[in-house]
Amino acid sequence: MIWKFLNSGVNTGKHNMDLDIYLAHNLEANTAILRLYQWNPYCISLGANQLVEDLNLNKIESDKIDFVKRPTGGRAVFHSEELTYSVIFPIDQTTSAKNVYNEINLALRKGLVLYDDELCIIDLEHTQPNLQEFYKTDISAICFAVSAKSELNINGKKLVGSAQRKLGNVILQHGSILCGSYHKNIVEYLNVGQEKKDEMLNEISSTTIDLKSALDNEVDYTKLNISILNGFENHFNSKFEKFEQSKFELNMIA
Repeated sequence: MIWKFLNSGVNTGKHNMDLDIYLAHNLEANTAILRLYQWNPYCISLGANQLVEDLNLNKIESDKIDFVKRPTGGRAVFHSEELTYSVIFPIDQTTSAKNVYNEINLALRKGLVLYDDELCIIDLEHTQPNLQEFYKTDISAICFAVSAKSELNINGKKLVGSAQRKLGNVILQHGSILCGSYHKNIVEYLNVGQEKKDEMLNEISSTTIDLKSALDNEVDYTKLNISILNGFENHFNSKFEKFEQSKFELNMIA
């Protein structure tokens, strides 16, 4: 397996999602890709099957917040103080989507521990919640309100949220590594009353944690990028080949 690495820097929500889809549809044989990126302006993304009516689009527009639909499932995420990863990985009869999900999260954990060894307390969620029941609740509009099996937690609080989709013989998985607490402001953009927003804020505050809070220090995004790359290289025992984003952008436009 040849691994390629793309550090995309900061882009709009549409660009970030379009590039993930482009990479998934144009993956070369025997190749996997790790991409790291951020968002400007801050952006709310909805899962592929989530209703737009969950959001207050007028407030999103007035506050100059970006909005995009993800090609993957899951619920709403406020992409703000975070580092986002995406992995495009080929599968065959010997590889399952669940196994890929688990291996990616193990690689992320290695990268985070390389960033700061205090993060050795990160654990993978061992149980799968009853999502059918969870989706019946108001809080289910928010992705970070619950941890799925194999997602990364610190003392039971979700640090990394991920979503996955199978496109032919390729898995697209991407997710958010929380670096600050601004993601909690997503409650201000949901179509619910103030009392419900307060309840949701309390809930998401109790179920999530970010790197700044966990380490009591500002996040060094350059170091974090390098650490995540090194974690993947160590886990998959491969030296990743680095590519420039401009190569893919020209092909997307063509």
